[in-house]
Amino acid sequence: MFYAIISEDNPNSLPLRQQARGDHIERLQDLKAQGRLLVAGPHPAIDSEDPGEAGFTGSLVIAAFDSLADAQTWADEDPYIAAGVYQKVVVKPYKKVLP
Repeated sequence: MFYAIISEDNPNSLPLRQQARGDHIERLQDLKAQGRLLVAGPHPAIDSEDPGEAGFTGSLVIAAFDSLADAQTWADEDPYIAAGVYQKVVVKPYKKVLP
């Protein structure tokens, strides 16, 4: 089943995000290689593909896991948590309907 991992950044966390990005992306690449990643990306703080110094307000990952507990464990181990980027992470079951 798919699960949505919805994360909210701490204020002014762009430098922390930049430092931990490589490890964060590596985990997402692993999910992709396993065929489990539906979509992943950040939420720009402004209405722009490249928000520059405005940074981001959070992230969304939708991926397949065996259970809600497995998705929560994966989310809890995100390098952005250890780096202090995220202040809140919510994991919910997700049902893909379209397209």
